[in-house]
Amino acid sequence: MAASSYEGALARLLAHEGGYTNHPSDPGGPTNFGITIADYRKHVKADASSADVRSMQLSEAKAIYRAKYWDAQRCDELPAGIDYAVFDYGVNSGIGRSGKVLRRLLGLPDATHLVTGDVLRAAAGRDPAGLVAAICDERLAFLKRLKTWPVFGAGWSRRVAEVRRVSLAMTKSGVSVATRAKKAAAGGIVVAGTVAAQQAHEAGVPSAVIIAVSIIAIALAAAWWWRRRRQQDT
Repeated sequence: MAASSYEGALARLLAHEGGYTNHPSDPGGPTNFGITIADYRKHVKADASSADVRSMQLSEAKAIYRAKYWDAQRCDELPAGIDYAVFDYGVNSGIGRSGKVLRRLLGLPDATHLVTGDVLRAAAGRDPAGLVAAICDERLAFLKRLKTWPVFGAGWSRRVAEVRRVSLAMTKSGVSVATRAKKAAAGGIVVAGTVAAQQAHEAGVPSAVIIAVSIIAIALAAAWWWRRRRQQDT
């Protein structure tokens, strides 16, 4: 998996996490973009207040998610679908749990939560759809045992169901959340150029200029893909 797959996975995760909350039943306390005040103090500002958490920048949250959850679980190296399922589980319940669950489901010792080379090799050899289903089944069963289930259970159920659906679709297509995001980004360049060309045509701009705009859009998309491939190869 390419490192940029993080962006696609994060977009889906943030849709579940939402903005600022400080629910009395949530042990995490003040939280924004799903980042608790404890994590914010650890990674950004040691003496952060609830006001600091409320004003948290999305870029700060994204950096924390990458370092603490995505990179820590080596999601770039996990098969499509499994990467997203493990990432979202780690955010929701902690990587200490998601890592041990992944190891246990792969038949490996769970004395540690670390995603090692053995974990990656074992995951690559498993049926990805079956592993995703097992991860989501275990995750939901764990959540139902929590004392806060009566308060947050409905939302957690929807979240796990969504993660299961998307992850299973990814395993069938072999395309990660990231690859889809990258294609959408490159496609967006071309679409933007096409729209601009059409608007120019309607405004009476000469055909030569319209053709030049279209060529530039295609060249930008090609350059974007080339740069991504170079980053993956280095």
